[in-house]
Amino acid sequence: MNPAASALVASHVPAPPAPAVPPPAAGEATPSPPRADWLGTHRGSLTVTDDFAVLDDPVEQETFTRALAPDGEGAGAESVLVVQGMYCAACADTVESVLQHLPGVQRAQVHAATRRLTLRWDPTRTRLSSLARALGDTGYRLLPMQHALSVSERLRETRQALWRLFVAGFCMMQVMMYAWPAYVTAPGEIPPDINQLLRWASWVISLPVVFFASGPFFASAWRDLKHGRVGMDTPVSIGILVTFLVSSAATFDPTGPWGAEVWFDSLTMFVFFLLGGRYLEHKARDRTAGALDGLMNRLPEVCERQKPDGGYESVSLRRLRVGDTVRVQAGQAFPADGELLDGLAVVDEALLTGESHPLSLQAGQGVVAGSFNLGGPVRVRIDRLGADTRFAQIVQLMERASTEKPRLAVLADRVAAPFLVFVLLAATVAGFYWWQIDHTQALAVAVAVLIVTCPCALSLATPTAMLASAGALARRGVLVRRLQAFEALAGIDAVVFDKTGTLTHDRLALQKVTLREGASLSDAWALAGALAEGSLHPVSRMIAREAMACQPDLAPLAGHTERAGQGMQALRPDGSWVRLGSAGYCGLPPSVAGEHLPAVHLSDARGWIASFVLQESLRDDAVAAVAALRALGVRTWLLSGDRETAARQVAQVVGVDHVIAGASPEQKLAEIAALQARGLKVAMVGDGLNDGPVLARADTSFALGHAAPLAQSQSDFIVQGGQVMDVVNTLTQARATLRTVRQNLAWAAAYNVVSVPLALAGYMPPWLAGLGMAASSLLVIGNALRLARH
Repeated sequence: MNPAASALVASHVPAPPAPAVPPPAAGEATPSPPRADWLGTHRGSLTVTDDFAVLDDPVEQETFTRALAPDGEGAGAESVLVVQGMYCAACADTVESVLQHLPGVQRAQVHAATRRLTLRWDPTRTRLSSLARALGDTGYRLLPMQHALSVSERLRETRQALWRLFVAGFCMMQVMMYAWPAYVTAPGEIPPDINQLLRWASWVISLPVVFFASGPFFASAWRDLKHGRVGMDTPVSIGILVTFLVSSAATFDPTGPWGAEVWFDSLTMFVFFLLGGRYLEHKARDRTAGALDGLMNRLPEVCERQKPDGGYESVSLRRLRVGDTVRVQAGQAFPADGELLDGLAVVDEALLTGESHPLSLQAGQGVVAGSFNLGGPVRVRIDRLGADTRFAQIVQLMERASTEKPRLAVLADRVAAPFLVFVLLAATVAGFYWWQIDHTQALAVAVAVLIVTCPCALSLATPTAMLASAGALARRGVLVRRLQAFEALAGIDAVVFDKTGTLTHDRLALQKVTLREGASLSDAWALAGALAEGSLHPVSRMIAREAMACQPDLAPLAGHTERAGQGMQALRPDGSWVRLGSAGYCGLPPSVAGEHLPAVHLSDARGWIASFVLQESLRDDAVAAVAALRALGVRTWLLSGDRETAARQVAQVVGVDHVIAGASPEQKLAEIAALQARGLKVAMVGDGLNDGPVLARADTSFALGHAAPLAQSQSDFIVQGGQVMDVVNTLTQARATLRTVRQNLAWAAAYNVVSVPLALAGYMPPWLAGLGMAASSLLVIGNALRLARH
């Protein structure tokens, strides 16, 4: 496979094994063995002849496919691919329609702005190569994301688009030169033979515009018509074809019914304008999703692995194994999660953690895949590869965001389809009406209506704005899991915070340890450390660190269980239990460790053993974030499982409006439901395992970057750097996004309301219609791009 296609470490669990693939159906050719390259591009204009068998290789599938647990739709696999050959938003509906009618496909969803396809399929019923081949027959091409995003592939697409634009522009200027005398002379001043010569010259120069530059329009329209659909390029193609045929008829037969006038100048002008607008759309779309693509495709293609003799060899990322030692040069990204072996490294983790300043790491500290080495060459021992890395988890989140269709975008696509049928009817009626008045003017009116009413701007209004915001947030270290969450977040009027690890730092400090009479401090640390190491809760992590520092030899415990929000329990070798957690969970009164101090307790069947008194500190931006939310008109709650006294102390300092303390996970869920029953739109901010249910129940939710995996999986936004102020920034970005979406939709509607009557009345020539259509789409995208700087 092309090396660029292997640049991304697998972000999913391995795909189903090859034996699950069924044998070829009757009449179907046996696939050739997997090839190591992608063959060809488009053969002709409508058929793709790639060797798709490489899509069935289990090793290759690991980079873009993950196995799914059985659910209501049955077991299956989910692949994220890129669709090439899409020129407009209507192509997304065509691809979905083709795939969803194929055997073994459970769901197909295409995001028009990013051309991402999320395909859920059954490996026991079909193969990816069969699906890709069937889609290739309609003119679209499926590629793994890493290959489609490669530099060579981008250059090829850009070069082809520029060539079409150049041919249309060059021919337009020549045709306008030949058409200009007709505009500046009186009727009869040009001799008939010279006038006919100018027409023939214009006809010859228009041929490359029609048969080469206009190729994407005709190819897209033909694909749609073969499947009984009307796409956005159908009216445009009809307009180009009718204009060229009528003008050709006038050129070949000057005395015929169409001999009075030719339209080669209008034809070449609106093709040039449409191609120019489409090229700028392509560049703007790449810029809109650039942060997402840059994050997904930032790992090096190859790296230097240390050999047993101490030398180094260049190997592909897929050949790395846990335990290998690699050398990372200055300016390169780390290929996997691992441990730094050299004395000092300066690392940039901005895109992964939101940390804006380079970090200085010492030997023995961990490095994260996808972060950049800013210093000299360093050696790293690999601890985690592929789907186990934090980078792969982030990529999976970004893939989901870039393939989701927001609700407003789905609504716009539904409106666009019947609108295109209306466009064809309107053009037909307008042409028939004007034919009774002036048959030459009838052609201009019908073509102008066909072109000016293309609903590209309507379909681009929502996804471009939301992707621009998602990209801007990604650059600041905030990951968007669901684009639809922007709409929910923009309407929230209440933010509910968890306390520990959210408004306060997740790394608590140990103030003191109190022991029961006769208890050993070393034994207490050995038990507490053995219990705490099995939990992701911030308090447990702190206890585990302190225990390892004080008593490296932990107690031999087994059967660890955790009660969310309460504590941990395990069994000694003799079968007796021991617990670490809250006073209530350990069966102790709060007065054991002091009522006003946060503490975690250790107990067994015989009673209390020790209490670890903690000290927590507020995040630096917590007070400013709560004040900013209040300024935005948003009310705030503190919802904590901690004691009333500790919760109110934090709330008073931070400035939270309301406090709910001592809440179990079930009570937290009930409190969120109660707020929603009062008509409030609630955003939840949390990080703990016990926050998972409330994060899922809230209208929208945030999980901090260090949050438990369950909390992250239930949230809409992940604040990787852990700054509370990023919640405020994301809220303002969401409100700006919805304003931009409304502006885009209003502009798209206003454009059609104004332009259609002008075209019907004959005041808009075809070239001006093409310019207006391109300008409307560019205005929508340009307005969305402002969000990248918000």
